[in-house]
Amino acid sequence: MNMRLSEMNLPRFPLLSDKEMVDLLKRAKAGDEEAREYLVNCNLKLVFNLVQRFENRGYELEDLFQIGTIGLMKAIDKFDLSYNVKFSTYAVPMIIGEIRRFLRDDSPVKVSRSLKETAYKIHKVKEQLIMDLGREPTISEIAEKMERPVDELIAALEAVQNPTSIHETLFQDEGDPIYILDQLTNEKDGEPAWFDNLALREVIGKLTEREKQVIILRFFQDKTQVEVAEMIGLSQVQVSRIERQALKSIKMLMSNQESM
Repeated sequence: MNMRLSEMNLPRFPLLSDKEMVDLLKRAKAGDEEAREYLVNCNLKLVFNLVQRFENRGYELEDLFQIGTIGLMKAIDKFDLSYNVKFSTYAVPMIIGEIRRFLRDDSPVKVSRSLKETAYKIHKVKEQLIMDLGREPTISEIAEKMERPVDELIAALEAVQNPTSIHETLFQDEGDPIYILDQLTNEKDGEPAWFDNLALREVIGKLTEREKQVIILRFFQDKTQVEVAEMIGLSQVQVSRIERQALKSIKMLMSNQESM
């Protein structure tokens, strides 16, 4: 990842004095886009130097540099002259924070640079076709425009999709979240092995009738919360609340049995 500024073809701008920096910041705050752009260009070396800290992370230097530049622009936009500190003192943590946020949030599944570039081109072509056609283009129309196979475009788009956790919240009301997991059903035949435990069946028998009904439908008959809600005439949020309370009760009763 060791690379010189010249190899990235970055524009060469002089270092700014404190007075020049303050003057440009005031103009940028007043809406002067030329002053803002000049500030960015004059601080690209700062971004480059900070990016060096993140070598050997599996990312291209140019990619991290672009992310760091976004942090620089945010620092310019948010910097308050009343802070009475040098701009660089404020900008450094902003730039580093932006890079770290990218490294943290980026997909854990590594995608090749060629696939990323293809996906980017697909989106650009799609935007152009929307303007030309006045509607959303089909994947076939995009493929024809790019002169690429449809399956190749689909593979690229799927590769850059972020994986979704089954514990991601779909909806939350009054502190009772509904997760993606709640919408999934088990396609396997038969009951889950842990429900074959007679002690557990005995514990379930101690639940309220409504809790028992929800648990049996959810885990014995493999219904989703939406299906359960429709069957017993409640909202999905109410079913989620009853299920959560029932599972809490089962855990407590099971613990009591084990301690006896």
